[in-house]
Amino acid sequence: MTESHLPPLPAVPALRPRRLRDRDWTRRLVAENRLGIDDLIWPIFVHDRATNAAIPSMPGVERLSVKAAVAAAQAAEQAGIPAIALFPATDPARKTDDGREATNPDNLVCQTVRAIKAATTNIGILCDVALDPYTSHGHDGLLHNGEILNDESVAVLVQQALVQARAGCDIIAPSDMMDGRVGAIRTALEAEGFQHVKIMAYAAKYASAFYGPFRDAVGSAANLAGGDKRTYQMNPANGDEALREVALDIAEGADMVMVKPGMPYLDICWRVKQAFGLPTFAYQVSGEYAMLAGAAERGWLDRSRVAWESLLAFKRAGCDGVLTYFAMDIARMIAEGRQP
Repeated sequence: MTESHLPPLPAVPALRPRRLRDRDWTRRLVAENRLGIDDLIWPIFVHDRATNAAIPSMPGVERLSVKAAVAAAQAAEQAGIPAIALFPATDPARKTDDGREATNPDNLVCQTVRAIKAATTNIGILCDVALDPYTSHGHDGLLHNGEILNDESVAVLVQQALVQARAGCDIIAPSDMMDGRVGAIRTALEAEGFQHVKIMAYAAKYASAFYGPFRDAVGSAANLAGGDKRTYQMNPANGDEALREVALDIAEGADMVMVKPGMPYLDICWRVKQAFGLPTFAYQVSGEYAMLAGAAERGWLDRSRVAWESLLAFKRAGCDGVLTYFAMDIARMIAEGRQP
């Protein structure tokens, strides 16, 4: 029914929308969307130091030692969070032009996956597949004469995915935006007997200015040295292109798809979910977190309320779940019955 053909609405007092808002129990009864612990994936940064290190651009977030990452995974499991996502802050001495540390079966991520798997029983581990934490130039693929090589990069990404799967990773998450990488990774996983390993494709990943604090966290900002990733990540102006990218990743074997960043791209989340009906996730990225957490730290916003409201917006936009640095905050709020 179009707007011009809507039936006439009754006037007050026959229609009072506030009647359904006047009590807490009524608001809960008619709520159209719910935010739950099952909607959360918690990103964790890990480094090879014995102690944790604060990330100044992400208030309240730290780089964790492997031991602390295991403890964090156990806490997340105890809280009922379904999955965590691991991101390494690689020692600069191990970074090379070809990012070969990504394919080292004993690299920081693989060590951490094995340690977490040995200490937990019911939490999934998502591993990011891209070369930027491992390259001396900070790009997600191989760089030659100023150009990011697609097919050569995919060959390395496949090997990275395989070492992660062998270590015990449950969800492979290609975030590099190279063409054809999902199909190549799926083929390799099947050939090695990893049929159970899932792929959550960063299917619509935009060349965004909201990634700055993340690059600080993994130590790639200095390597990128003011460069950008516009030749392989998506143009923020484009929406139809996102649907083509998602369709390609699904055809290549993605089990789940992701939109990144999150809140500035809620329209893309909605369009993807409506078009494909596949499990759809969003990443509430570091810049989104930093704005909210930084403002809350200064007393300008209520951290709990803005965290809750921002994540509820993803549910309203059709997302099945969200990667968010607020995951443990939200899990505690739900456990304590403190939903705003």
